Amino acid sequence: MAGKLIIFSAPSGSGKSTIINYLLTQNLNLSFSISATSRAPRGTEQNGVEYFFLTPEEFKQRIANDEFLEYEEVYKDRFYGTLKAQVEKQLASGQNVIFDVDVVGGCNIKKFYGDRALSVFIQPPSLEELRKRLTGRGTDAPEVIESRLAKATFELSYAEKFDVVIVNDNLEKAQAEALKTIRDFIQQ
Repeated sequence: MAGKLIIFSAPSGSGKSTIINYLLTQNLNLSFSISATSRAPRGTEQNGVEYFFLTPEEFKQRIANDEFLEYEEVYKDRFYGTLKAQVEKQLASGQNVIFDVDVVGGCNIKKFYGDRALSVFIQPPSLEELRKRLTGRGTDAPEVIESRLAKATFELSYAEKFDVVIVNDNLEKAQAEALKTIRDFIQQ
């Protein structure tokens, strides 16, 4: 049987990655969607493991060939996107593909696959709590945190476009809700 698609989107600091990593350990036959990028590999990153690394020219050619489900140019010549062929390969092998994408990309994937995809938005309890989480990470400069919070306001405006909204005010509760939601969807 061909697999299904589970799309996760959320503002930075909402707990999305933690929830996705938890779900990947829950015997749901989930396969993580590996994005393509035009940035250079960092550290020990390997092509086809963390990302599919393309030159900006290769990325633009693939855009012209309509090879992406979704893509975004985050800075000049710095692209990220989801390759259709890679997702189709994962689905054809019977795996359920899980995505960690921005809200626009999430809506585009949902539009492309319709009822075969479930879109899930992880929402922080409040912007104040999100600020605390981002500050508590200790990884971002204050101006980066402000930029992330400004983007979060935009992202939160998309929540209603998703099939399911999970408010992450308690991580264990949010993980349990995500697990039940995904299990129910896969078994449909």
